[in-house]
Amino acid sequence: MKTLYTFVAPTGRLFLAMMFFMSGLSKIGNYAGTQGYMEAMGVSGALLPLVIVLEALGGLAIILGWQTKIASFALAGFCVVSAVLFHNDFSNQAEMASFMKNVTIAGGFLLLVAHGPGAYALDNRVKSVQA
Repeated sequence: MKTLYTFVAPTGRLFLAMMFFMSGLSKIGNYAGTQGYMEAMGVSGALLPLVIVLEALGGLAIILGWQTKIASFALAGFCVVSAVLFHNDFSNQAEMASFMKNVTIAGGFLLLVAHGPGAYALDNRVKSVQA
């Protein structure tokens, strides 16, 4: 059971952050389309580079377990802000589901903030080097 528990944290980090890492990369390939969508929703397209960096690098940081608490806190905030800005039509059941999905993912990130990255994380290696 202890071996299984050791692999749960890195697998959870991968599952939680993979979507953000891939989404950040895909926004590079569809920059104009993403920028147009943001602007159609009333959000400045000038923020897109920040979004790409946050999603791609924040997602990668969580997957690797590096600066996990900081990256998780930033992505939790991103999830809540994007839920409010892009999924606020509660009369549409799909939008309500997307809103709740974002809030749920934010909750997962906040658990990483509270409990840390778990096993197989670069954060743990940095701690052992400093000690």
